[in-house]
Amino acid sequence: MKMEDELEKKEELEKSEESEKFEREEIFSRAVRAGKRTYFFDVKATRRNDLYVTITESKKRFNRDGRFYYEKHKIFLYKEDFDKFSEGLSEVVNFIKSSNNEPVENEEIKKPDADDTLVENYTNVEFEDLEEKKE
Repeated sequence: MKMEDELEKKEELEKSEESEKFEREEIFSRAVRAGKRTYFFDVKATRRNDLYVTITESKKRFNRDGRFYYEKHKIFLYKEDFDKFSEGLSEVVNFIKSSNNEPVENEEIKKPDADDTLVENYTNVEFEDLEEKKE
């Protein structure tokens, strides 16, 4: 009986460690919807309780059979990289904001009108010309 009691205690300890790990892992989360994408910013903890960030981009996609799935891309950002990452991100965002380029949103492709099409090596064939050659 002693061995069974020890096994039960060990299992309970492992379960409590797993639940603590899960609770520790999810510290803070923020979802940002941006058009067809959703970005998730999650603060998590390592086993040593060091905090880090995961940034996940999620996009809804469709299979050929019409069923949807989520395509996800994830990066891990650790505490020692926060400053450099933040500086780099700020720099590129400020560059884009200060550029003269207008944001491209749902830009439609212009379909050419009949008058806009280029005609090269055009030969005008009339049906009357064909009939004359038969005679």
